[in-house]
Amino acid sequence: MLGLALAVALAAVHVLAGRLRVLDRVPRSAWLSGAGGASVAYVFVHLLPELAASQETLAASAGAALEGLEAHAWLLALLGLAVFYGLERAAVRSRAEEVSETGRDQTEPGVFWLHMGFFAVYNAIIGYLLLHREDPGVGALLVYASAMALHFLVNDYGLREHHRALYDRIGRWVLGAAVIGGCLLGTVTRVGEPALAMLVAFLGGAVVLNVLKEELPAERESRFWAFALGATAYAALLLLA
Repeated sequence: MLGLALAVALAAVHVLAGRLRVLDRVPRSAWLSGAGGASVAYVFVHLLPELAASQETLAASAGAALEGLEAHAWLLALLGLAVFYGLERAAVRSRAEEVSETGRDQTEPGVFWLHMGFFAVYNAIIGYLLLHREDPGVGALLVYASAMALHFLVNDYGLREHHRALYDRIGRWVLGAAVIGGCLLGTVTRVGEPALAMLVAFLGGAVVLNVLKEELPAERESRFWAFALGATAYAALLLLA
């Protein structure tokens, strides 16, 4: 029940984030930069080391049959990063074409639905991992959920900027439902340890790309001090927990 309650809370981040007008400004809100730093800290301090530990366990228990799994998992992290980089480039290109052809600074509907499809799968994985992770403790669950809530703030801002009214009218509800759907799926099914490790790997690569693509463009005028403070504070929290 706690996992499902947290899934609803994460869905609410997508549904309600647009009301936080303090986030929608240039220079970039320090809150967004700080949230991005915390999300990246979670990936590097907790998620990827968790993946490495699970790989060692698998190698020790399965022997030669799964020796190649370690490389496959890290390739999936690279795949997660590459897939979402491709989606970002498609959205940027679509916005540029729409501006030149119609004067509207937003993506075309086809790219919007492409984005929603992949981000729905992404959010469903996050929802599923609320119930099935390498570290099943309540404390670890709350740390994971809080990191993903901050990450959703960053994602929501970027998606709203690309898709405008379509995102407000449809997209935020699709992504909120995907988190809850992934959690509900986790109540009726459980994948094996190899598949779980690969889900974590794909998620780790995707989170890194989705945060950094929001922080790095020059037009964002991001706040490095806030990003660094968020990363440092959250990393310290993870190390002390």
